[in-house]
Amino acid sequence: MERDAIDLGKVNVFKLFNRYFIPTLLGMLSMSAVTAIDGIFVGHGVGSDGIAAINICIPLLMFFTGVGLMVGAGCSVVASIHISRGKEKVARMNVTQALLFATLATLFPSVIILLFPDATGRLLGSSEHLLPLVKDYLWWFVPSLLFQIWVSIALFIIRLDGAPRLAMWCNIIPAAVNIGLDWWFIFPLGWGVMGAAAATTISLFIGGCISMGYLLFCARHLRPAMPRWSRKSLHLSLRNIGYQCRIGSSALLGESTMAMLMFIGNQVFMRYLGDDGVGAFGITCYYAPFVFMVGNAIAQSAQPIISYNFGAGLYGRVAATERIALLTAIVCGAMVTLLFTYCPHHLVGLFVDPAVPAAQIATHGFPLFSTAFVFFILNLTAVGYYQSIERIRPATTFALLRGMFFLVPSFLLLPKALGIEGIWLALALSEVTTTVCIVVFYLFQKN
Repeated sequence: MERDAIDLGKVNVFKLFNRYFIPTLLGMLSMSAVTAIDGIFVGHGVGSDGIAAINICIPLLMFFTGVGLMVGAGCSVVASIHISRGKEKVARMNVTQALLFATLATLFPSVIILLFPDATGRLLGSSEHLLPLVKDYLWWFVPSLLFQIWVSIALFIIRLDGAPRLAMWCNIIPAAVNIGLDWWFIFPLGWGVMGAAAATTISLFIGGCISMGYLLFCARHLRPAMPRWSRKSLHLSLRNIGYQCRIGSSALLGESTMAMLMFIGNQVFMRYLGDDGVGAFGITCYYAPFVFMVGNAIAQSAQPIISYNFGAGLYGRVAATERIALLTAIVCGAMVTLLFTYCPHHLVGLFVDPAVPAAQIATHGFPLFSTAFVFFILNLTAVGYYQSIERIRPATTFALLRGMFFLVPSFLLLPKALGIEGIWLALALSEVTTTVCIVVFYLFQKN
């Protein structure tokens, strides 16, 4: 197991940020690649019904991933500050509380889903025609939720403990396993959506074993401690968990933004363009998590540096780190925008024949949709900054603005003003408006 020693309070912040950012970005992009490759394999091996069945179940994964990000981000911020103040034992106890809470919060609903798969499928929006496929996927997919939430939390802690490259491998190894098993289970074995779900569960089990193995046996500072079971200790644990969840709530809202984007986008595209429009937007939704993960990687790479130096009172290093993160967000957003603007035919062609109507709609819409990306990544970075310095209210407010208050009206009103182009530009309007609010708030606070 890798055990790096990273001095968050003394190493040059530019070198420090790069040491976190590159492995974090590679790891997160590999996670998004798994989802996209799942769609490619299922689309070619099962058909459109298989993709539809998986898309019905995806909100479950997004919700539990969001919970993991919320608990992991909150725990990492609190633990960073405790370590900077020499309270390593308290930081270890926070890690223990976060992992125990997430485990219990995942096991209970997982059991309920497995006991009532039909009701769960209908609740998620499945038709009777798709219900058998949805049930097959749920049976093999739901056990992966526990490992997914372990990985989501552990990656924050592993990076804070000084092993960012190990955190990267905790993503890359499961991604590679998932791709290999997807091909084997779907094509040679012919297991269909059940095979896709089984591949996901096995790969996440491997990722969970690697990450939890490091924390339990090899962690330098943040190895989980034995919990205390007295009434006072339980009361303090609940209070600490509540505080961690408040700090990390914006991370959950960030994941919810993706769910809201998919839900509202599907409704609007269906109204204006019918099934072909929904198909075009479905292709877009396979790429949107890549953009989200870029922003998330920047925020998570800056977080341990910012939180540690904030707790130590080194505010100059905090400001320098955030400047580097914002510049990185602009550069990455511009690069992704150029890719979507000049290569839409190639991106769309990975999923469907470029000659079909859905592909033509997506090819036309990708350049418009990509105008949101710079602001999308900037907003994620800014929310991560406020989260890292325990500014819960602005972090949560900005996450709500971009995920609900601006996004829904943009999707409903802009198409009426601009037609079909307005649908593709709705995300951009929401993100630009949020960026303006963040800038105004920052200037007001500075003055």
